[in-house]
Amino acid sequence: MTDTEAALRRVWLIRHGESESNAGLPTNGPGAAPLTALGRRQAERVAAMIPSAPSLIVSSTFVRARETALPARRRFPDVPYEEWPVQEFTYLGSLHGPNTTAEQRRPYSKSYWDRSDPALVDGGDGESFQDLITRARLMLDTLAARPERGLITVFTHGLFMRAAMWTLLTGITKPTSEQMRQFRHFIETSATPNATIAELVRGEHTPFSLLLGTATATLDEPVAPSVSGASEHARNAQEAKPAK
Repeated sequence: MTDTEAALRRVWLIRHGESESNAGLPTNGPGAAPLTALGRRQAERVAAMIPSAPSLIVSSTFVRARETALPARRRFPDVPYEEWPVQEFTYLGSLHGPNTTAEQRRPYSKSYWDRSDPALVDGGDGESFQDLITRARLMLDTLAARPERGLITVFTHGLFMRAAMWTLLTGITKPTSEQMRQFRHFIETSATPNATIAELVRGEHTPFSLLLGTATATLDEPVAPSVSGASEHARNAQEAKPAK
């Protein structure tokens, strides 16, 4: 590691590999979907792309993120591992019923995004959009405060990644209804396929910045990106647009 690299805080935000939910299969709640065979191969490819031992490996508690992080943990067994609240946006709450597919949940998703209410808690125990942005800012602040230098890998989810990028780029921490609609447009006009890697860099005395351009751990098999590029939630958000 060079002196310049040692002075930088580099973060890879890594979207999990293809999950059973991404493949259109029914799931038993937002955190339960495991990886498909393709997703497991994508996870192996991500691990192989990490240039050297990171200083920290982070994952969300959701099964698909933990399974995506596993090959990296096996490759670098001496690197500390932590689980943070970087899970996907679970705005449907109990409306994300057991043994349901993304297609079955689509009407609830459409209704949620059409209302554009940042404080809305759907399904009795869903997460509000304000809560999502607060959680994304918490991750950025936590990363900035960590003592490690060099690379930190964060195995997370597409819509959460997009929320972190959006609040970083815009500076918005308390979104209005109009700003929530702007975020919806943001996720509809960009893509983060499964196993996408987005890099953040922070200098010794500078805030995080997003490097333009992302990498994806592609395989020989074609990997179709989600419409929104993040998750079934973001995909639903795009398809919920009027006249879609």
